[in-house]
Amino acid sequence: MSELLKIKLTIADRVYPLSVAPEQEESLRKSAKKIESMIKQLEKNYAVRDKQDVLAMCALQYATQLEKKSTTEIDEVTIEHQKISHLIEMIENHMATF
Repeated sequence: MSELLKIKLTIADRVYPLSVAPEQEESLRKSAKKIESMIKQLEKNYAVRDKQDVLAMCALQYATQLEKKSTTEIDEVTIEHQKISHLIEMIENHMATF
């Protein structure tokens, strides 16, 4: 098992020391940068100064994106399931003619 890395991430002017697996580091750093970028954008667009409000808005936006993605993936799986069911039905109908 690999050693954990000790890293520090800054989000909303707070430093968070973390111990992470090496393969998680890049993803965590990218995520922290995306959050920081969204915080700056929200502060600029909405003139919000309270970090808690900005973080709540940021969390809501990311949760909404995740929900949309999940719904889309479920819809795609449902469509594929329907296609497979239709193909099975066609094969069964074809086999019944023999």
